[in-house]
Amino acid sequence: MTTLTFPVPELAAYGKPRVVGRVTGVVGLAVSVSGITARVGDLVHIGPQDAPLPAEVVSLSADRVVCLPLGPLDGIGIGQPVVNTGHPLRVVVGEGLRGRVLDGLGEPMDGGPAIVGRPVTVEMPPPSALERGLIREPLQLGVRALDTAVPCGRGQRVGIFAGSGVGKSSLLSMITRGTSAQITVVALIGERGREVREFLEHDLGPEGLARSVVVVATSDQPPLVRLRAGFVATRIAEWYRDQGMDVLLLMDSLTRIATAQREVGLSAGEPPATRGYPPSVFALMPRLLERAGPASKGSITGLYTVLVEGDDHNEPIADTARSILDGHIVLTRALATAAHFPSVDVLESVSRVAGAVTTPEQRADLSMLRRLLAAHRDVRELVEIGAYAAGSNPDADRALALWPRLMEFLRQDMDDRVPSAQSWAALRELLHGTETR
Repeated sequence: MTTLTFPVPELAAYGKPRVVGRVTGVVGLAVSVSGITARVGDLVHIGPQDAPLPAEVVSLSADRVVCLPLGPLDGIGIGQPVVNTGHPLRVVVGEGLRGRVLDGLGEPMDGGPAIVGRPVTVEMPPPSALERGLIREPLQLGVRALDTAVPCGRGQRVGIFAGSGVGKSSLLSMITRGTSAQITVVALIGERGREVREFLEHDLGPEGLARSVVVVATSDQPPLVRLRAGFVATRIAEWYRDQGMDVLLLMDSLTRIATAQREVGLSAGEPPATRGYPPSVFALMPRLLERAGPASKGSITGLYTVLVEGDDHNEPIADTARSILDGHIVLTRALATAAHFPSVDVLESVSRVAGAVTTPEQRADLSMLRRLLAAHRDVRELVEIGAYAAGSNPDADRALALWPRLMEFLRQDMDDRVPSAQSWAALRELLHGTETR
């Protein structure tokens, strides 16, 4: 007797009956469905087979499944058919992604050909704590104020904290063009549609785009698309990391991902908690952020912008992100309005791996730089009213003498790309030039 087997497992799916559910209600963003079995995260198709609306299952109960759409709800009505695909959202990964612009679901939006590669789910567990590599090598960002005052290591996760209009996107564009990473994945989430093309053509440029993958979900997209865009970008970065590459993941912004999750959670029936954010927001952030970092081979260095509400750096999202990340870069409005770009507040910015990625000589120069900046901050008001007595504080005296040169060192034009070694040499010359000559 001969036993028949399916050589390709997917062929078995064709023998299963097609179960069709029905839409029973639409409230706000949520679509209620009955008649199908599903799991949280499954992708379902709502409406006619020739033009279905994709949606994701976000909550379950005994008699209904609640889905959130990945597109506009126009035309969805009671009784329309719903079919479960049986799998979560997938994105195609492969070397053909380099230089492409994708939408929040991983589909090309630049008019180019379809991506050729392997479909994978966007959800992945973070690397095991014991399987992670150690952060021991610096990663050049091409910005003097960052490479010296807030040194970044390969596999580090850093937050860029700032209010609106302070220069976060401009700083990201400088980093994209000046980094030494092999591939850069940029996620623009919740951006204005006008700014996307400006970023691609003016800030990123053809050279930067050629070694990048850009994922875009503008502010007019459904909240689930904006939320999934962050996971799509992270999954693409993980694929390149698994090929042994050092990847730079730039995400603008983490706050808008949290806001999208707030909309999703409230639509699914979660109770609001801190400042209207449901508990799922604070569970989501470590699940997303912990996926970056060093692995057994390759690394993902993550830079995440955090849009602080009302310039309050202790609001819930900023505070939670700061507790998870390996460092934070603070941009201040006072520096931005004074035409000091990049508007990095060195004294408020911290890299938690600085000691592991710098030499003893570099650490001594960094310590001296911070001492001088702190000393100037302490006596600035006294100097302005003429009450400071020269000679009372040696660090302050030196800071006042070097102040114009210190500010010139920390400023940088957007089009300037400065190698890390050159930045450290310039800092040493600034601090010790009079002693060594």
